[in-house]
Amino acid sequence: MSAGQVHLIDHPLVQHKLTLMRKKTASVNSFTRLLDELSTLMAYEITRDMPMHAVEIETPICSMQSRLIDGKKIVLVPILRAGLGFLSGMRSVVPGARVGHIGLYRDPKTLGAIEYYFKMPSGMKDRDAIVLDPMLATGNSAIAAVDRLKETRPRSIRFVCLLTCAQGLANFHGQHPDVPVYTAAIDPGLNEHGYIVPGLGDAGDRLFGTK
Repeated sequence: MSAGQVHLIDHPLVQHKLTLMRKKTASVNSFTRLLDELSTLMAYEITRDMPMHAVEIETPICSMQSRLIDGKKIVLVPILRAGLGFLSGMRSVVPGARVGHIGLYRDPKTLGAIEYYFKMPSGMKDRDAIVLDPMLATGNSAIAAVDRLKETRPRSIRFVCLLTCAQGLANFHGQHPDVPVYTAAIDPGLNEHGYIVPGLGDAGDRLFGTK
């Protein structure tokens, strides 16, 4: 992967569902369902170049060599709590994937990320990690998550979000130029509170109905 690579997933179905999620009138149920559907659609692009291995199988006609994705080598890593919204859809595409968790919250004054939980599967050096978080805004949480994840020395890391912006991408790739970002939209910027504009608000609050 080239340094600072960004993959914009602009499939019409992805963009259609993202538009519905952005609406402030979307209910918790609607928002949750759409995020689940979106994550399933995005998973196909995110795993496009994942490693595969050959296996011998029997078709109704004869035996043959065919290929399977190394699903047990993939680790899905949601950043708690909003990243959990990505998990079900991703696992429906790669059901053999392991799941790690990173718990972070954003300090409302400094906008810095504070860690409160971290747990990964064993054998990370042989695994491909996919970090999940709906928003890459300031980039501080994404940087903190990948900093911590790199301590486990995974085979590769990808970062997946619904929305990001130029400032967040610049900040993130300034620290982690080797980690590609997969996103459905790159919005114009951030407001004074560090939220993406126009964005879709606080993804965690909208997902769990806590505001």
